[in-house]
Amino acid sequence: MTSSVTFNALVDFPLVNEGDDLAHLIKQSLDNNQISLQNGDALVIAQKIVSKAEGRLVFLNDVVVSERAKEFAAVTGKDPRLTELILGEAKSVIRARQGIMIVEHKNGYVMANAGIDKSNILFDESNQSVLLLPEDANKSAELLREKLAKSCGVSLAIIINDSVGRAWRNGTVGLALGTCGFQPLWDQVGEKDLFGNVLETTLPAIADELAAGASFVMGQSNQGQPVIHITGCNLTESDSDGTSLLRPETEDLFR
Repeated sequence: MTSSVTFNALVDFPLVNEGDDLAHLIKQSLDNNQISLQNGDALVIAQKIVSKAEGRLVFLNDVVVSERAKEFAAVTGKDPRLTELILGEAKSVIRARQGIMIVEHKNGYVMANAGIDKSNILFDESNQSVLLLPEDANKSAELLREKLAKSCGVSLAIIINDSVGRAWRNGTVGLALGTCGFQPLWDQVGEKDLFGNVLETTLPAIADELAAGASFVMGQSNQGQPVIHITGCNLTESDSDGTSLLRPETEDLFR
């Protein structure tokens, strides 16, 4: 438990390109912002800069379109090159209608268009590009944690977040795609509430709550603040990662 949590953006973070050492850029930005990491601090890192550094940018002119992708393009009105990429990133298609495909990403997330995005990347009308999610956001988080532990000498919690829509709700909210170094879920089953009632199903998704708070500070357009430093979390260190946040399909009542 904690009574105060502080979110601070690393301002003036540099633009990230394929092959950049993201951990090094974060360390430089921490120094430039005069932030000294402490054991137990958390960093929330926007998926977009992780994907950029890992070379997940795809040019649509390079995409070979299948007949299945053409069928989904006809249903959704999307560029068939984009539907091809969505299918390539998806384990299954859950819904498709005009303007959108809801899929189960190959890493287990259920989201629109497999998380493929074209915002905050250079635009070339003759050869448009889009950005795919990291191949494995949990491994990306683990690698960043290891590198920052060496350069900063501390034990951190790492969250890689993205903005996603939700069933029955308008708007988007930050979500943890990958985590490392802490317990993403807080199992309170068996604890008692203020009146002594035993909690039977209470399981706060701590990682998603922090991802959402960080997303609010990051902004969604031209703020240029893709890394958020969080203090006061009082997180439980753990080897668990973001896969624990994924609900098994057998327990999913909405599919």
